Amino acid sequence: MNISAIVPVWNGRELLERLLASLAAQTEPAAELLVVDNGSHDGAPELARERGARVIAMGRNAGFAAAVNRGIREARGQWIAVLNNDVELAPDYFQTLRAAMEVGTQAAWFATGKILSAAHPATIDATFDALCRGGAAWRVGSGRADGCIFSTARTISSPPWTAALFRADLFRRVGLLEETFESYLEDVDFGLRCAAQKIAGRYVPAALAWHRGSATLGRWHPETVRLMARNQLLLIARHYPGRLLLGWLWPVLAAHSLWGAVAFRHGAGLAWLHGKWQGLCGFSDARRGFQQFDSELLEQLLRENERTILEIQRATGFDAYWKLYFLLTGGGAK
Repeated sequence: MNISAIVPVWNGRELLERLLASLAAQTEPAAELLVVDNGSHDGAPELARERGARVIAMGRNAGFAAAVNRGIREARGQWIAVLNNDVELAPDYFQTLRAAMEVGTQAAWFATGKILSAAHPATIDATFDALCRGGAAWRVGSGRADGCIFSTARTISSPPWTAALFRADLFRRVGLLEETFESYLEDVDFGLRCAAQKIAGRYVPAALAWHRGSATLGRWHPETVRLMARNQLLLIARHYPGRLLLGWLWPVLAAHSLWGAVAFRHGAGLAWLHGKWQGLCGFSDARRGFQQFDSELLEQLLRENERTILEIQRATGFDAYWKLYFLLTGGGAK
């Protein structure tokens, strides 16, 4: 297996050192390591060179999407691994993902493993992404205790790009990440584009990784909230046909207003308002990039996503956000 591993970095030398050590220990190691530097000033690029990586300098903080796209364009492998700099991999991570992608009658195009919290290893950080009708995404299981419900392999349409493996040919079929998103939800946008072409992947819980999570800025940093709030609207603009946009107006309003309330509770309300204003201002331009998505296929996908969210929330205990969303919209039941 010929893997090109792509790691976008913006500082975080100590985190990168742990990742590079886990890459060196892989039972099926990457043949090529590309570290794409978004303007680090703490020695992270120098460390990467010392460990044998090819460092690609972006010259500025161009965002996650642009950095990953640059790496994909320059990668030579038949397989592409995209890794956050604050993740550590079990030694058999690549080997386990690749083997799972070949199981069954139809090979999977991508795969991701069970990603646990580095600070609390018995807690889920990420499994796969699910998007509700309202245009809010849940990194399924995030913050929940690990358990049987997260230990079953399944077909997925949207992997978190924290530690994912892709067939290189996928990017020739679907394209690269949408760079206007900069960071956050660009992976969900990519998953929707895959689903529109009926391209699927695998969640492989036997492959383990550990993620520090939001190590660069922090989950409720104003810049994180601004980008999330803006990109939620851009995601809808790019993918929701007019029929569904109008028909799901109430779930959209509910999902975004509830998320705004959570942002205000964390002291990031102004950043949320700023992001929503930017999203509204950019809505028309994003709409011009509308992906031709069969409305019936999208409706089926998002209703299935809602059922998954509801099922796992019920089994593991409701977050206040999702409890209120389902109460207000009646989602997930039909």
